[in-house]
Amino acid sequence: YACLVDHMQTVLTGSGLYDALEDLERHLTDYGRLKEIEPGKAHALEHFILDAIKEAKLEKELGIEEGMEFERIVEKAHETLTLIRGTRVADGMHILGQYPQGARRADFISSIVRFNFGDGISSRRIILDLMGIDIDHAHENPAAVHSALRKTYGEILSDADECSVRLVAGVLDGKEGSIADIAREVLGESLVHPDALSSLPALEARILQISRSIDESTEIESLLAGFSGRFIRPGPSGLITRGRPDVLPTGRNFYSIDPGTIPTRPAWKVGIRLADALLDKHTKETGVYPENLAMMWMASDIMWADGEEMCQLMYLIGTKPVWADNGRVKGFEIIPLDELKRPRVDVTVRVSGITRDCFPGAVDLLDEAIQAVAALDEPLDMNRVRKHTLEQLDSKADGADAEEAMREATLRLFTSRPGTYGNGVNLAIYASAWKEESDLSEIYIQWNGYGYGKGVYGRPSHRQLVKQLKSVDLTFNKVVSDEYDLLGCCCYYATQGGMSAAARHVSGKAVKNYYGDTRDPEHVSVRDLADEIKRVVRTRLLNPKWIEGMKRHGYKGAGDISKRVGRVYGWEATTGEVDDWVFDDIAKTFLLDDENRKFFQENNPWALEEIGRRLLEAYERGLWQADDAVLEELKDRYLETEGWIEEKMDGVTGEFQGGAVDVLTADDVSDWNRHLDDVRSALKEVKS
Repeated sequence: YACLVDHMQTVLTGSGLYDALEDLERHLTDYGRLKEIEPGKAHALEHFILDAIKEAKLEKELGIEEGMEFERIVEKAHETLTLIRGTRVADGMHILGQYPQGARRADFISSIVRFNFGDGISSRRIILDLMGIDIDHAHENPAAVHSALRKTYGEILSDADECSVRLVAGVLDGKEGSIADIAREVLGESLVHPDALSSLPALEARILQISRSIDESTEIESLLAGFSGRFIRPGPSGLITRGRPDVLPTGRNFYSIDPGTIPTRPAWKVGIRLADALLDKHTKETGVYPENLAMMWMASDIMWADGEEMCQLMYLIGTKPVWADNGRVKGFEIIPLDELKRPRVDVTVRVSGITRDCFPGAVDLLDEAIQAVAALDEPLDMNRVRKHTLEQLDSKADGADAEEAMREATLRLFTSRPGTYGNGVNLAIYASAWKEESDLSEIYIQWNGYGYGKGVYGRPSHRQLVKQLKSVDLTFNKVVSDEYDLLGCCCYYATQGGMSAAARHVSGKAVKNYYGDTRDPEHVSVRDLADEIKRVVRTRLLNPKWIEGMKRHGYKGAGDISKRVGRVYGWEATTGEVDDWVFDDIAKTFLLDDENRKFFQENNPWALEEIGRRLLEAYERGLWQADDAVLEELKDRYLETEGWIEEKMDGVTGEFQGGAVDVLTADDVSDWNRHLDDVRSALKEVKS
């Protein structure tokens, strides 16, 4: 038996804007204010705005083309700044037994009550209601200017978040008067819809309950009780910023969920929105529906989001869950084509090892739905699941062999060998054990070529995985909370990036990479993976606010910065979706900045050496077309960092790697090479 003692999540705070992004916002604000009353002055600002866009490296992201109308450029710039401003970032890390106080507690609670997760309580929505602004209109038109406030709706959304923090702080400070009085003070003349004040008491009750629960947390006490073999009270788990304040107080022996309730009805609604947004984006870009979507399906989808991606997958193939009156899932049903009004899209799913082991019922349900769709007598152009199943079917099989061949051809859920975890790609990248994309493809297929589903558990199915990868059009994953992002773990690039590399290698064609966003389930979106990488890089890795938070934690903070740089490298190695400026700015921010270099030198020079070595490896492999001046200074600073480490190793024996990167692949290791024989045979067969 084991006992888990949970701890509080990290305090999240607004990311803010900085450097060229801040300059751009200032110019855009002045332009919006002047273009109606003093158009001449507004016109003079245009070149400042274009220069700021260039300085902020936003030209590619905004899709600026020759001849594009300036107002369209302004609109796109506002949309991007709204996305950046709307991101919450970690204010350092949580220290066990230390709970947020003062302004940090206001930030923490504001991030919890910000969005509506089904109970109608959302500080952002309430504040906008008080301002007489429709939140849906604001989300859909971030670049439009509110006539009375003379601000864009994107700026107003940001203002609402700041007002939320001030409102929470006022409640926590115990100011005299009601919460309505605090709201009047916070909003001033912007409060134009007093009828919405009736929503505030429920919000106040939520704020105070969360604060009390924080104070009731017993992390250190529970840890010591566990060491002594004493009872630790149980409690639920989940993401506190996804409508789960019941995870407080912390210091409890947490449990997960009832798997029989997954997916939930609210998750089904989000899954439909997510699938529709994905299909809408793909059809606008290509003119057609995708043939086959490759997705990573992690246990976090179930434990954090109640199965939103599971619902997305079910809806893409044209099925939907069926619930009993008590909320438990009792099966699924087929959505008729005349109701679906589009083709059924095939799916190739990399299931995480934890999903496989902890939620076998969810795996079986999705697999049964896929089998049922594959058996439908429908036009093949409207049922891509059946189309690919028949293409992959062994036509020579008959009798029992034919049934088994059909089962093999319907396998869509894959992961690693039973009892193992991981997908191998991150290990190869961190060990520099690859030369070409084909090496990463082979590793991904060899590790993940085991089929799962109803009656199938870990069947070696490498050929079937290769067949499925051949028709993949795009890969997909999503962010569910600002508590986590795609640079937070190597599994993200190793899985989605590994799928992308394998699909390109098998099919010989370009593969799109998308990233969904359900942080606010009422406003779901899908963007390019490249844009999501840039969002996370800008709001965290290069953001002085985030960096200073990490620096408070010394050795650990430096190490976590280094890990994130390694994951940027991993995304570029697997997908090629990282812009050169990202690597340039990483070098400038950490290796070439004197203040940050001093921090690493004093706290963790090994972390800075790792950053420098990864950057140099990216350059040597052709993954980064470096700025010449940056590259030369980087090399000098890297040598200096090596010198620090050698000084600290005085008296320590053994080899020191230094900047040398020895590349070994399967061709150099006979046993490893032998394990890839079946994979290479399958690749040769399918590609021919």
